[in-house]
Amino acid sequence: MTDRSSGETDLIKLYSQRILALTTEMPLTERLTAPDATVRRRAPLCGSTVTVDVKVEDGRVTGYGQDVKACALGQAAAAIVGGAVIGRAHAELARGRDQLRAMLAKDGPVPEAPFDGFEVLVPAREYRNRHASILLAIEAATQAVEEAQAGKRAAI
Repeated sequence: MTDRSSGETDLIKLYSQRILALTTEMPLTERLTAPDATVRRRAPLCGSTVTVDVKVEDGRVTGYGQDVKACALGQAAAAIVGGAVIGRAHAELARGRDQLRAMLAKDGPVPEAPFDGFEVLVPAREYRNRHASILLAIEAATQAVEEAQAGKRAAI
């Protein structure tokens, strides 16, 4: 087998049925009409973008909407975030983000629940050029909750 066909086989394995299923079952894809904060993140290398809206009450996410224009890996990651974000506090999102970063870059363990769905993306560790796209949704959600809380504190 040549190096090229070996690389193509690895890429096909990366886009497993589980990852592709997540891209078609993405929750919370409607943008919010009156969010407490909106954050747009872009992966410079591939151009993937994620825009998230959040509503936050008592320090927890009560509403979430996302617009995802990303590769299958970025879409899968956004689906995982969308399925877990409601009810989460900023600290939980930040922990999930940090654990996902470590899983990808440092061969760390899969993030703890409720973000343990990121396990499906373990094969992406080998594709560093895809890491930024995978991180977009969790980074945007974490930043949006932080901004919403800061805005609410400033309004008091």
